[in-house]
Amino acid sequence: MSKGDEVVLLDCWASPFCMRAKIALAEKGVDFEVRAEDLFGGKSDLLLNSNPIYKKVPVLLHNGKPLCESTVIVGYIDETWPSPPLLPSCAYQRAQARFWADFIDKKVFDAGVKIWGSKGEVPEAAKEEFVETLKKLEGALGDKDYFGGDSFGFVDIIAIPLTSWFYPTEKFGGFKVENECPKLSAWINKCLQRESVAKVLPDPEKLYEFVIFVRKMHGIE
Repeated sequence: MSKGDEVVLLDCWASPFCMRAKIALAEKGVDFEVRAEDLFGGKSDLLLNSNPIYKKVPVLLHNGKPLCESTVIVGYIDETWPSPPLLPSCAYQRAQARFWADFIDKKVFDAGVKIWGSKGEVPEAAKEEFVETLKKLEGALGDKDYFGGDSFGFVDIIAIPLTSWFYPTEKFGGFKVENECPKLSAWINKCLQRESVAKVLPDPEKLYEFVIFVRKMHGIE
């Protein structure tokens, strides 16, 4: 990181999307400042001005220039601080990594919301969709240590923060990811041994309480 670089992340501790940026920056050894946003009590002017389109975290401010959307931010971090690389050197493998990142973005969090955000009894179809989505991911992982092979990289950074929300999803859904997707569970445990991940992913019980709070905010009892 060149001298004088200012890196600020507008953050919410519970957001898996913010966790992505924090893990990527940690993997690159970049010094950065975290500024917590109150997403329920009142968003800062800095957030509203930096992300006028979505008004959401994370926002990465690099020397005052804002970047939004977590997958875009992780890609930018990888290009701006090239070592160690997060994406593979081969163009085909890079495209594959982006495909799976896109799949994760479109499917995983929303499938979980259908479980922990449901009123009354959780529909069986919601549980089946969630598990089926994870099984597809598990298929992409195969017998590899990480999604990209031997080294922790781009797809791992996109996926691992979402697993912090598995505990509340399991509690509301009445199932265990470990029983359904053992290989994916082994990958989660491997990722949690990395300092960049362990320092960022919150305590599961604290996140479960946060989900209960969010449910109450939306009138779901």
